[in-house]
Amino acid sequence: MITKSKNYIQKPLQKLNLHAQLHQSAKVEPTTAAQALKDPQWRQAMSEECNALIRNGTWELVQLTPSTNIIGYKWIFCIKRKSDGSTDRYKARLVTKGFNQRPGVDYFETFSPVIKPITIRLVLSIAISRG
Repeated sequence: MITKSKNYIQKPLQKLNLHAQLHQSAKVEPTTAAQALKDPQWRQAMSEECNALIRNGTWELVQLTPSTNIIGYKWIFCIKRKSDGSTDRYKARLVTKGFNQRPGVDYFETFSPVIKPITIRLVLSIAISRG
Protein backbone atom coordinates (compact mmCIF):
# COMPACT_ATOMS: atom_id res chain seq x y z
CA MET A 1 0.00 0.00 0.00
CA ILE A 2 1.35 3.40 -0.95
CA THR A 3 0.68 6.21 1.45
CA LYS A 4 1.66 9.85 1.57
CA SER A 5 4.07 9.29 4.42
CA LYS A 6 5.85 6.43 2.62
CA ASN A 7 6.39 8.70 -0.39
CA TYR A 8 7.51 11.53 1.91
CA ILE A 9 4.54 13.66 0.98
CA GLN A 10 3.62 15.84 3.90
CA LYS A 11 1.06 18.52 4.29
CA PRO A 12 2.77 21.81 5.19
CA LEU A 13 2.48 22.68 8.85
CA GLN A 14 0.58 25.93 9.24
CA LYS A 15 1.23 27.67 12.51
CA LEU A 16 -1.14 30.26 13.74
CA ASN A 17 0.08 33.68 14.72
CA LEU A 18 -0.79 33.65 18.40
CA HIS A 19 1.10 36.76 19.37
CA ALA A 20 -0.97 39.20 21.38
CA GLN A 21 -0.06 42.81 21.63
CA LEU A 22 -0.97 44.62 24.80
CA HIS A 23 -2.23 48.17 24.58
CA GLN A 24 0.82 50.27 25.23
CA SER A 25 -0.37 53.06 27.45
CA ALA A 26 1.77 55.30 29.57
CA LYS A 27 -1.25 55.90 31.80
CA VAL A 28 -1.86 53.13 34.29
CA GLU A 29 -4.39 52.98 37.06
CA PRO A 30 -3.01 53.62 40.54
CA THR A 31 -3.48 50.97 43.20
CA THR A 32 -3.41 53.29 46.21
CA ALA A 33 -4.78 56.73 47.03
CA ALA A 34 -1.24 57.96 47.71
CA GLN A 35 -0.24 57.16 44.13
CA ALA A 36 -3.39 58.80 42.76
CA LEU A 37 -2.93 62.02 44.73
CA LYS A 38 0.36 62.66 42.91
CA ASP A 39 -1.50 63.08 39.59
CA PRO A 40 -3.80 66.11 39.21
CA GLN A 41 -6.20 64.19 36.93
CA TRP A 42 -6.74 61.46 39.52
CA ARG A 43 -7.00 64.09 42.26
CA GLN A 44 -9.78 65.78 40.22
CA ALA A 45 -11.60 62.43 39.81
CA MET A 46 -11.39 61.81 43.56
CA SER A 47 -12.73 65.31 44.24
CA GLU A 48 -15.66 64.74 41.87
CA GLU A 49 -16.51 61.46 43.61
CA CYS A 50 -16.44 63.08 47.07
CA ASN A 51 -18.60 65.97 45.86
CA ALA A 52 -21.13 63.55 44.36
CA LEU A 53 -21.32 61.55 47.61
CA ILE A 54 -21.88 64.72 49.64
CA ARG A 55 -24.42 66.11 47.15
CA ASN A 56 -26.43 62.86 47.23
CA GLY A 57 -26.42 62.71 51.03
CA THR A 58 -24.82 59.27 51.01
CA TRP A 59 -23.81 59.43 54.66
CA GLU A 60 -24.17 61.53 57.76
CA LEU A 61 -21.62 62.23 60.47
CA VAL A 62 -22.41 60.80 63.89
CA GLN A 63 -20.66 60.82 67.25
CA LEU A 64 -18.26 57.95 67.84
CA THR A 65 -19.52 55.73 70.65
CA PRO A 66 -17.95 52.58 72.12
CA SER A 67 -20.55 50.44 70.33
CA THR A 68 -19.88 52.10 66.96
CA ASN A 69 -18.35 49.83 64.36
CA ILE A 70 -15.90 51.77 62.19
CA ILE A 71 -16.16 50.68 58.57
CA GLY A 72 -13.07 50.92 56.39
CA TYR A 73 -13.02 52.14 52.82
CA LYS A 74 -10.93 51.87 49.69
CA TRP A 75 -10.44 53.93 46.56
CA ILE A 76 -10.92 52.13 43.24
CA PHE A 77 -9.46 53.76 40.12
CA CYS A 78 -10.32 53.08 36.49
CA ILE A 79 -9.46 54.78 33.22
CA LYS A 80 -12.54 54.90 30.99
CA ARG A 81 -11.62 54.61 27.32
CA LYS A 82 -13.38 55.45 24.09
CA SER A 83 -13.92 52.82 21.40
CA ASP A 84 -10.72 53.90 19.63
CA GLY A 85 -8.67 53.31 22.81
CA SER A 86 -8.09 56.94 23.71
CA THR A 87 -8.72 58.12 27.26
CA ASP A 88 -12.26 59.32 27.87
CA ARG A 89 -12.07 60.14 31.58
CA TYR A 90 -10.57 59.14 34.90
CA LYS A 91 -13.01 57.44 37.26
CA ALA A 92 -12.48 57.13 41.01
CA ARG A 93 -14.88 55.30 43.34
CA LEU A 94 -14.89 55.34 47.12
CA VAL A 95 -16.18 51.97 48.31
CA THR A 96 -16.70 50.67 51.82
CA LYS A 97 -15.54 47.37 53.13
CA GLY A 98 -19.10 46.36 53.84
CA PHE A 99 -18.28 42.86 55.07
CA ASN A 100 -17.69 44.42 58.52
CA GLN A 101 -21.15 45.97 58.76
CA ARG A 102 -23.84 44.72 61.12
CA PRO A 103 -27.52 45.06 60.13
CA GLY A 104 -29.51 47.17 62.57
CA VAL A 105 -26.32 48.62 64.06
CA ASP A 106 -24.33 50.03 61.13
CA TYR A 107 -27.24 50.38 58.70
CA PHE A 108 -31.00 50.17 58.78
CA GLU A 109 -31.94 50.06 55.12
CA THR A 110 -30.42 49.09 51.80
CA PHE A 111 -30.98 50.44 48.33
CA SER A 112 -30.85 48.48 45.11
CA PRO A 113 -31.28 50.43 41.88
CA VAL A 114 -32.74 47.40 40.10
CA ILE A 115 -36.28 47.40 38.76
CA LYS A 116 -37.98 44.03 38.88
CA PRO A 117 -40.11 42.92 35.90
CA ILE A 118 -43.21 42.65 38.10
CA THR A 119 -42.88 46.34 38.99
CA ILE A 120 -42.77 47.31 35.31
CA ARG A 121 -45.84 45.15 34.60
CA LEU A 122 -47.71 46.73 37.51
CA VAL A 123 -46.94 50.29 36.38
CA LEU A 124 -47.91 49.49 32.78
CA SER A 125 -51.11 47.80 33.94
CA ILE A 126 -52.12 50.86 36.00
CA ALA A 127 -51.27 53.19 33.11
CA ILE A 128 -53.37 51.16 30.65
CA SER A 129 -56.33 50.86 33.03
CA ARG A 130 -56.38 54.64 33.52
CA GLY A 131 -56.05 55.40 29.83
